[in-house]
Amino acid sequence: MAASDRTGQETDGGAAAPQGEGNSAYGRKPFKRSRSHFADRITADGRDGWPVEAGRYRLVVSRACPWASRALISRRLLGLEDALSLAVADPVQDDRSWRFTLDPGGRDPVLGIRYLAEAYDARETGYPGGVSVPAIVDVPTGRLVTNDYQRITLDFATEWRGLHRPGAPDLCPQALRDEMDEVMEGIYRDVNNGVYRAGFATTQADYEEACRAVFTRLAAVSKRLAGRRYLMGDTITEADIRLFTTLVRFDPVYHGHFKCNLHKLTEDPVLWAYARDLYQTPGFGDTVDFDHIKRHYHQVHTGVNPTGIVPLGPDLSGWLTAHHREEFGGRPFGEGTPPGPVRADEEVAAAGRP
Repeated sequence: MAASDRTGQETDGGAAAPQGEGNSAYGRKPFKRSRSHFADRITADGRDGWPVEAGRYRLVVSRACPWASRALISRRLLGLEDALSLAVADPVQDDRSWRFTLDPGGRDPVLGIRYLAEAYDARETGYPGGVSVPAIVDVPTGRLVTNDYQRITLDFATEWRGLHRPGAPDLCPQALRDEMDEVMEGIYRDVNNGVYRAGFATTQADYEEACRAVFTRLAAVSKRLAGRRYLMGDTITEADIRLFTTLVRFDPVYHGHFKCNLHKLTEDPVLWAYARDLYQTPGFGDTVDFDHIKRHYHQVHTGVNPTGIVPLGPDLSGWLTAHHREEFGGRPFGEGTPPGPVRADEEVAAAGRP
């Protein structure tokens, strides 16, 4: 989600405006995405003071947030469920941001807190920024470790290798990193972040510039995918995860709510088939909750949607239809294997599925 800090500027990750502001500032102040404030890394050698350790950390997400969804997908593909526990926040926030009202008693059962802000406060008292997801919290101390969503999934793929499941895919192949970084940078700038630049624009000129950039980049990506199954070739990588989390939200929220409406995802045959291919791949669609997505964007962004009305559409049944992308061949998991069944306590509720 676009985050808003206490100065009204936009920040990274999924966050609500700070306490006292509500969310009416969305779409009324210039959009600017700043760097994550807490950028410590959890690494194999523990060089930032946070070593990779099974059971020590808790990943906090919202299923509504595209940045957090990256972490959900990566965690599942790599089989980190037993090593890194999961907390899912309510998609609809109050003035203290992400809250654990989905859990019994309104408290996270592991961290014992009602709001993610409490872990932020434990790390830095009086921190002036927004409270964003994904966030990783140190369970023994209750302190936030990192909210650096750009780095978290890259570290899952590399620094956490010792805890990967047998058969985990290589989501960041070293031989492809330079090309992959270039592809991901364009997608981030014009698509992942571009939809927010369009949706939160405060002038016609800013909106039009951002919206056109979104569709120019989508056209280029569509052309790239017309002759290959995945962005980097025959196997799924981090680049596909990053593109998917925007595509899966495109028609439900970005097309209407953010006015990215030159055409729908379903009107681009290549991108629509590619998105369905990934959605139907274990680790992708089974982490998506359309109910959370729609309710968050439409009920929280009151500066964009003052009524808080959540649209009935679009029809989501098409996500499960044949895509025929298997005709390109390829091996989704490379030398690896698909992840196993979703854990019962992490299944998406029926209301969130097509």
